[in-house]
Amino acid sequence: MEMSSSLVLRGDSGAPRNHTHEATTGEEAEISSFSDNDIMQSLGPALIACKYDISYATVERFSASLTKETKLKECLEILTSAVEFEQFSIRPGEEELIRSLFINNQRFSFDNPNCRDPHVKANALLQAHFSGQPLHGDLAADQKQVVLIASRLLPAMVDVIFFGGWLWLANCAMKVSQMVTQGLWDCDSMLLQLPYFTKELAQRCEDNPGTSVTSVYDFLEMEEHEWRDLLQMPDAQLFEIAKVCKRIPDIDLALHIQNSANIRAEEVISLHIIIERNLVGRTEVGPVYAPKYPKLKEEGWWVMVSDAKTNQLLAMKRVCVKRKSEKVKLDFAAPGQTGRKTYALYVICDSYIGCDLKHYFSVDVKSTGARKDDDYMKE
Repeated sequence: MEMSSSLVLRGDSGAPRNHTHEATTGEEAEISSFSDNDIMQSLGPALIACKYDISYATVERFSASLTKETKLKECLEILTSAVEFEQFSIRPGEEELIRSLFINNQRFSFDNPNCRDPHVKANALLQAHFSGQPLHGDLAADQKQVVLIASRLLPAMVDVIFFGGWLWLANCAMKVSQMVTQGLWDCDSMLLQLPYFTKELAQRCEDNPGTSVTSVYDFLEMEEHEWRDLLQMPDAQLFEIAKVCKRIPDIDLALHIQNSANIRAEEVISLHIIIERNLVGRTEVGPVYAPKYPKLKEEGWWVMVSDAKTNQLLAMKRVCVKRKSEKVKLDFAAPGQTGRKTYALYVICDSYIGCDLKHYFSVDVKSTGARKDDDYMKE
């Protein structure tokens, strides 16, 4: 019997994430069970609303407002336009406080913002969360609720985006999910997710002579004396940083393309993916390290496939990786044209910045002509 090919990604904990990983040929991955399909292509707005327990009007608003041209600023505006934020009425004296948030610290501002609009208030509070701007009293309490609501709305937004097939916008919404969890901007250093880190310390690590340190994975490759010389902190603080470094996800992938030698035009391509996680001496993942998030949060991942040439999003699932190994199956249609076709596989965390993986793979698509009897036997 002819064996289908298998691609295996071997990661290095010190390698930078968010880039293409080379694949090597390995033995066929054994797939016995898969995560439930969390994203079903038949879902409409009503079912998405039911799935996430949010307003149908919110899902309709997302569907009507999101386009392939939507950028981060517009994504935040559309997110905070949700019906769920209408509960945040403006208290006496808050209008000027909200206006000052936009003037002083926000990355994205409105032209003549209506600071009596609860959606504008939600936007201001969310941006203040990303900027680390301290709030007090009722506004601080409102901000916690805004963060929790945004975290619940974002998976629904990603589902809506999937139906448009917009890869870039899906990545953008997933980055917002990371920003909401960590209380950081997407352009901030990954190191700011660690305790005791400031922007100045993160810059010093990046400028470190000989070895620039820009990620948690860089730290894991360093010797203890190098840590001490670079960070210049008490042992108790160094110990806490080391503990958090080991909690931040370090994953590798094994990818098996089912029946890869006999894929026909317009037939289903099935990917069997194993997400391997280095637990660094632990037996389970545990909650996300996110001190700026209002409550304990369980880490989730989006697994996506896109056409590498057109960037069209073709398949997606949302999964939890609670154990050392998690199995995922993704199905999508082969193109109508024959020949070699290249795809991109993304594994994106909903909670941590800088832990995502991207991998390119190719399949040879054959014509839809009649198969020989022995072709069926090989399947």
